[in-house]
Amino acid sequence: MFSLNKLSPSVTDMIRFDHSHVLVTFHQYTTAARASVKKALAETICDALEIHATLEEEVFYPVLRRLNGDEPVIRKSEPEHDEMRRLIGELRATAPTERRHDQLLHELMRDVMHHVADEETVLLPEAERMLDKDRLNELGAQMTRRRLELLKPKVGKIAANTAVGFSGSTAAIVVGLASALMAARFVSKKIAA
Repeated sequence: MFSLNKLSPSVTDMIRFDHSHVLVTFHQYTTAARASVKKALAETICDALEIHATLEEEVFYPVLRRLNGDEPVIRKSEPEHDEMRRLIGELRATAPTERRHDQLLHELMRDVMHHVADEETVLLPEAERMLDKDRLNELGAQMTRRRLELLKPKVGKIAANTAVGFSGSTAAIVVGLASALMAARFVSKKIAA
C-alpha cells in the first residue's frame, strides 16, 4: 500500500505550483473581456488565493516559525494574506462591469506577485535547506489532505468558473496539459520508486 507522503509532491513544490496557477489565471484576465469571463476569472483567482493562504497558514508557516521565527518575510506573510482577503472581499462585492473591478484585480495582482517573489526567493529555499525531503513530503501530504477538505464544497463552482474563464485560451490549455503530464510523471516515478 502506498503512503500519501510518498505520492504527494513536497510542500514547497505544491506552493510553487499554486503560485504558477494563480499567475497564469491573472494573465488570462483582460479589461476588454466579457463581464462573465472577468467574473469567472476573478472568482477562480479569489478561490485559489483563499485556499492557498489557508494552507500556508495552517501547514507551512507554523513549521517555518518554529525553525526561524525572526525571518522578516514570515512575519509579514500573514498580514499580507489579510490584505489580500480584504481586496478579495471588495472585488467580490464589485460588479465586473465596473471600472473599480479591474482596478481591484490589478491591485490584488501586484500584491500577490510581490508576496510570491518573497516566498519563492526567501521562504521556499529556506524551508528546503532546513527540512529534509521526508519532512517536506510529509508537509506536502498534510497540505494535500487539507486542500481536499477546502475544495470539497467549492468543486462545482470552481469547475464552472474555470470553463467560462479559460474558454478558448490556448495558453491555459497548454499549461493545464503540461501540469497534468508533470503530475502523472511525478506520480508514476513515486510509484516506481
